Amino acid sequence: MTSLALQLVAAEDVIVEFEGRRRLSAQGRGTSTGLRAVNRVTLRIAKSEIVGLVGESGAGKTTLAKAILRLLEPKSGRITFDGRDITHIRGRSLREMRREMQMVFQEPHGSLSPRLTVKETVEEPYRIHDIPREGRRDAGELLASVDLPADLLHRFPHEISGGQARRVGIARALALAPRLVVADEPTSGLDVSAAASVLNLISALRDEVGLAYLIVTHDLAVAGYLADRIAVMYLGEIVEVGPARLVFEQPLHPYTQLLLSARPEMGDTSSVVDDVATLSGEMPSPRDPPPGCRFHTRCQFAVDLCREVTPPIEITTSGREVACHRWREISDPGPKVPK
Repeated sequence: MTSLALQLVAAEDVIVEFEGRRRLSAQGRGTSTGLRAVNRVTLRIAKSEIVGLVGESGAGKTTLAKAILRLLEPKSGRITFDGRDITHIRGRSLREMRREMQMVFQEPHGSLSPRLTVKETVEEPYRIHDIPREGRRDAGELLASVDLPADLLHRFPHEISGGQARRVGIARALALAPRLVVADEPTSGLDVSAAASVLNLISALRDEVGLAYLIVTHDLAVAGYLADRIAVMYLGEIVEVGPARLVFEQPLHPYTQLLLSARPEMGDTSSVVDDVATLSGEMPSPRDPPPGCRFHTRCQFAVDLCREVTPPIEITTSGREVACHRWREISDPGPKVPK
């Protein structure tokens, strides 16, 4: 658990829902096709901490991240930034808060306007927030902060590589000197060399300027390389949170175990349980989630209790968080008891 003095962001019991179309059922009753993308999630980020938010596509990771940034309105719950409740702020207050919370979007080229040069792109936040010239950093200085040469300033997005476009996106996010950066799939679409370069940059910027990050990714290798803590998300809910090393060495939730067993080779995995089933089957639709534990339809350890009762988040003696009725048995290094 993060102490209040060190806590930068706290999302508490957050729900995000999307409205759907109303349809007429065979019985003549109106039904909604809406979905709850984030279901009572609590997640905290400390100052200068890197938190990796991992899970399969469709788990609700990006939706949660956008709710934290107030790019999406939560239906209920509470979001605080450095102790200030920002759940329902609007107008000028929200605009001012967004100077301290920036996002690097998933598509490196798609997030850049094709009509703006690199210089105009990295200076765009100054225009949006009406920052006077004396309060602005030079565009070349911003590029230098992400290890890009000044000769890119007058190029357009189609004239730079994917890795360079990603760095331009980071430079734009840094222009306002934020305290939190959300990076959505920061290595998506990049080759190995460019991806490694971006990851090293993210890590270096945390060390140099004390940035906090929320790294949204389905790639556990990325999370393991960058994150201090990892939060595992499944079908709109957080199922496990803990220090990255412990999550990799001793996963408590069966979904985390399966994610780790299905990931590409990444260093020594001898301490990770090796008798779990391969991750298989499709994630149920968030429009119609299963009752009880949402993971029970894919879990080899599921019992009747799992199918009927939603597991609460439990805090272990080491401070880790896990939502599983059987985590003590499953995480035990002895023989496993399947369903």
